[in-house]
Amino acid sequence: MKYSKFFLNEIINVAKKIDLEKLERLCAALSLIRKKRGRVFFLGVGGSAGNASHAVNDFRKLCNLECYSATDNVSELTARINDEGWDSSFSNWLRISNLNSKDAIFILSVGGGNIKKKISMNIVKAIKFAKQKKSKILGIVGKKDGYTYNNADIAIHIPNSVENLVTPISESYQAIIWHCLVSHPTLQQNKTKW
Repeated sequence: MKYSKFFLNEIINVAKKIDLEKLERLCAALSLIRKKRGRVFFLGVGGSAGNASHAVNDFRKLCNLECYSATDNVSELTARINDEGWDSSFSNWLRISNLNSKDAIFILSVGGGNIKKKISMNIVKAIKFAKQKKSKILGIVGKKDGYTYNNADIAIHIPNSVENLVTPISESYQAIIWHCLVSHPTLQQNKTKW
């Protein structure tokens, strides 16, 4: 009981610290992408890959925003990893998807990639490719020292204060924030069933 209360109290504490101005800017950026008939490419690894797939569903169904997730086609993803390597798996997928200046990549990640530690280099290379294409770079991350937070146009940081809860709280808040966005009056165009 004590741990459950501790965990849920941390969820509440994080909610109070989210940068609401950045959240509104993120909403406006997605609205502009839709207006320009751009696309949003969600990128995530591990639990964040599952969140990316779910986010694609919600943004397409509720907001009429054209979205895709790089990890939804496991055959293509694993072929790219096998033949070309992990580091280029997302950037090469974005290249074939004809990423352009009307589009955005949307990173869902705990750390956001780190060149020095060689972590999530596929995210790092995807961001570098998006910059070349002048695409928007958006994100929801759990770490401020990661590549995404420091190179995105708009990145929401999940301000967790408990080090061993960075992953579960960051991945939980990815869902909370995208659900806030897809239900936002600026973006939502279709009603939910329930």
